[in-house]
Amino acid sequence: MDRVRTNKMIAVAALALLMSALVLPAAHAGQVIDRIVATINGHIILQSDWDEAMCYESLLNGKAINQFSNEDRRAVLDRLIDQELLGEQMKSAYFQHASEAEAAARVAEARKAYPEAATTEGWQSVLARFGLAEKDLISHVQQQIDLMRLVDARLRPAVQIDSKTIEAYYREKFVPQLKQSGAGDVPPADVAAKIRELLTEEKVNELMVSWLQSLRSESKVSVPGSAGAAAEGVQSR
Repeated sequence: MDRVRTNKMIAVAALALLMSALVLPAAHAGQVIDRIVATINGHIILQSDWDEAMCYESLLNGKAINQFSNEDRRAVLDRLIDQELLGEQMKSAYFQHASEAEAAARVAEARKAYPEAATTEGWQSVLARFGLAEKDLISHVQQQIDLMRLVDARLRPAVQIDSKTIEAYYREKFVPQLKQSGAGDVPPADVAAKIRELLTEEKVNELMVSWLQSLRSESKVSVPGSAGAAAEGVQSR
């Protein structure tokens, strides 16, 4: 009996030694253990996902991560949660998904914000500074385009902008803006289509906010209290 107990103790000690051999190198290398910052209907968002999203937004918006406030960082996490909720809706939606070429074109536009990225070597240097690979960046932009197309497919058909609403906007907002800028008069017919599109976009955005609020209320969304503190720990690049 003592022999069996001794063998078990040896086995446990060996397992503990093996686990320490796997964990300690990472600790010595100064790596931070990944943590869960949110769960959405059983799906998890990790700190590394949050960090990566910060890098994407930073590069695409031309804003250094160390310029993001804690509110900005929390907003990025909120958008990750929204993307997860919308991603679940995408499974049953029908729309034209973004091609790699479409996403690459948008990445090319974002690239113009970095003068040093005019050359291939310079662009690779910019990507390395943000810890990103070009193929992953293109994939990320594809996902963003798909999410907006999902919103459009779901909400835009419900938006109706009548001529009276367009006339009111022209009279109450467009004309005053023209006068303030010192520009000459523009006939209502010349800008009616642009005003309609502007008002449609505003309405779609309002409906999207309501839709996301509804999805959150119907879902199991959990954000540990430590996530707010974790926002302060997002590494600057």
